[in-house]
Amino acid sequence: MAIDSQSVKAPIVLGVSAARLGDSPVGRQVIDHLAYRAPSVTKAWLDGGYNAKGVDHGAEVGIDVEVVRRDPSVEGFRVLWRRWVVERTFGWFMLHRRLTRDYETRQERSRTIIHWSMIGVMARALTSCSTPTWQ
Repeated sequence: MAIDSQSVKAPIVLGVSAARLGDSPVGRQVIDHLAYRAPSVTKAWLDGGYNAKGVDHGAEVGIDVEVVRRDPSVEGFRVLWRRWVVERTFGWFMLHRRLTRDYETRQERSRTIIHWSMIGVMARALTSCSTPTWQ
C-alpha cells in the first residue's frame, strides 16, 4: 500500500464509544472536543447517521457542520469524498492486528491503539516506506 504523505492527516479528535450508544450524542461530544482542542477549525463533515442536533450543536460552538449524504438519484456505489477519507482511515487501522477485531473492553485502550496505528501510518508516509515492516 503506497501512502502519499500529502494525503495523510492525523485525527485531531478521536471518539471511541460503546456500540450501544447512538451516533448523535457521541458526535456532539466529538464536536465539543474539536472546538476546545482546535479552535481554528471552522468546518466539519458528518455522515448520514447524524441528525440535525449535530449540525445545531456545531453552530453553537462556531463550527459549520455539514452532513454528507448520498444522492438518492444515483444508483449503485458512488464514492463520496468526505466519507471516503474516514473509510480509508479505517482501512489503515485494519493493518494493525489489535484493531482488526473488537477485543478491547476499555475505551481508553482502544483510543491508545488507534493513536499508535496512526503514528505508524504517518511514519510510513513521512519516510516514503510503502510496506509495513511486519509483512
